[in-house]
Amino acid sequence: MPPEKIASFNDTETIPEMSLSRWAPLAAYWELTKPRLSMMAVITALLGYLAASSGDALTLIAVFAGTALAAGGAAALNQWWERDEDALMHRTADRPLPMRKLSPQATFIFGAVLCLLGPAVLWFGGNALSGVLTAVTVVTYVLLYTPLKKVTPWSTEIGAIPGALPPLIGWVAAEGSIGWVGLFLFAVLYVWQLPHFMAISWLYREDYERSGFRMLSLYDKTGRVVSLRAVIWAVPLLVLTVLAWLTNESGWLFLVGGSLLSFGYLREAVRMLTATERDKPARRLFLASIIFLPCYLILMVADRILFSL
Repeated sequence: MPPEKIASFNDTETIPEMSLSRWAPLAAYWELTKPRLSMMAVITALLGYLAASSGDALTLIAVFAGTALAAGGAAALNQWWERDEDALMHRTADRPLPMRKLSPQATFIFGAVLCLLGPAVLWFGGNALSGVLTAVTVVTYVLLYTPLKKVTPWSTEIGAIPGALPPLIGWVAAEGSIGWVGLFLFAVLYVWQLPHFMAISWLYREDYERSGFRMLSLYDKTGRVVSLRAVIWAVPLLVLTVLAWLTNESGWLFLVGGSLLSFGYLREAVRMLTATERDKPARRLFLASIIFLPCYLILMVADRILFSL
């Protein structure tokens, strides 16, 4: 069904009885959690936990379950909030709410319950600080980033804050405090996201314009500013990698491997900046971002384990 033919709806509209019933397909609820995106949050939280020098099995389970619940709940509430906008975009028109597989009321309740359970699991299974940070992640994503997408292009930089908190949550759950490594993990995830989202902003600029989201690409018709912003935010990854070594928080393995990965990521951002036609370089930058993050974090954890032996 083309997005332009999908009618917007509000909470009071009639939705087919099957969609409103309590027997709504479990697959639709699973889809509400944005499993691939939520899994990235879970993986980064687990890597943050593994980078620490303490922790136990119960805490590990709490990090996994609490992060998954919070990420899935925030994703569901985000789709509840943006259901009309999602119906207008090609990339989101087949989500449960635009397709009327679920009602807005059921979606809100489902998302709210998960958002409450996530911080609670980390509070009791980890520690109070990890629970508070999980709650902050949910609140900033749902109540700050989501509405600001319709207001300012700077919502991308603001939205990167909750996106950067999962590895810090994992670290704090294990260590009980933030510490320099926790801050390093937060900083890495924060700056990594910006080139990643600049590529997405450019690739889906027509969708964002159709929905009214104020992404930078709407104001930058040539893509030069979007590309420049990607380059600017890729540079700190090199700096952070060297800084971790200089402060004795990592060894030579991470210094060399992390620097090579960071340089490769920066190179793709520069290619997008210097290209005359930016769609293909933007796709390459997006793919590079997906490859970079797990490789970089796994390398960091491996290096810390070897460095501590």
